[in-house]
Amino acid sequence: MHDFLTSRRARITPEQAGLPTTGQRRVPGLRRGEVAALAGMSVEYYAKLERGSLAGVSAGVLDAIARALRLDDAERAHLLRLAQEANGSSALLRPSRRAKQRTVRPSLQWSLDAVTTPAIVVNNRADLLAANLLGRAMHSDVYADPTGVPNFARFTFLDSAARRFYPDWGLFADMTVANLRTAAGIDPHDKGLHDLVGELSTRSDEFRRRWGAHNVRIHGTGVKHFHHHIVGDLALAYESMELRAEPDLTMTIYAAEPDSPTAQALSLLASWAASENRLSASDRPSNAASGSPGSGQ
Repeated sequence: MHDFLTSRRARITPEQAGLPTTGQRRVPGLRRGEVAALAGMSVEYYAKLERGSLAGVSAGVLDAIARALRLDDAERAHLLRLAQEANGSSALLRPSRRAKQRTVRPSLQWSLDAVTTPAIVVNNRADLLAANLLGRAMHSDVYADPTGVPNFARFTFLDSAARRFYPDWGLFADMTVANLRTAAGIDPHDKGLHDLVGELSTRSDEFRRRWGAHNVRIHGTGVKHFHHHIVGDLALAYESMELRAEPDLTMTIYAAEPDSPTAQALSLLASWAASENRLSASDRPSNAASGSPGSGQ
């Protein structure tokens, strides 16, 4: 709680908050007293909350702090989860302690395969658990690491191919870390996520710096830009949806604007993927167990 709130008030200047600037300022952003004044509470009470003493704190008080710090929807939700965790009221809301899955249900894979544009399923740790044929072709760089389950965070920060695949690498790096920070707020006891964060913090200065910023985000919609090693530049709209039957999983579907250069590139990518799949199938023994050609498992 302390690190999150101090990072939020550090980014707001007195001028942005409509406050006068007086005296020497030893820290960036707002002082505790200024946040308390904006939230309508005593500085002593706000300082207590910032230190994590949240027993009995009301939703109204948290909302006043969120308004004072100009938190967006993702940050408001994160603040509420941190408060619930601190005062012990999150036990019933916490995800069950079952092992995080590494595969998806066959019916979910069939649904992915029925989508005609790139589609993938990712868990809260950024593991790429499944894809349809076009989604797998689009993310062939991510799948190139044979050491285990493909993971977007490891790919982004530890694989040099990410700098080419993501033309705006910094934006994707920011989003990846914010997604992991959000996941940590939802399930702060996820050992696998702790291990991933520890690994990346040790191996990547870029990750460690971003993790320390305490930024969070909500999966949503927008346009992402990629550079595929076969078909070149792609500008794809995306829709990300949490799966009701599997709350830990998010499905993302990509689509190109009709008749655009990206739509033409996706057609080429589909042809390449089909060709690669046929070659792969010809290399398999004839008595191999059957499986979905688009499976990301």
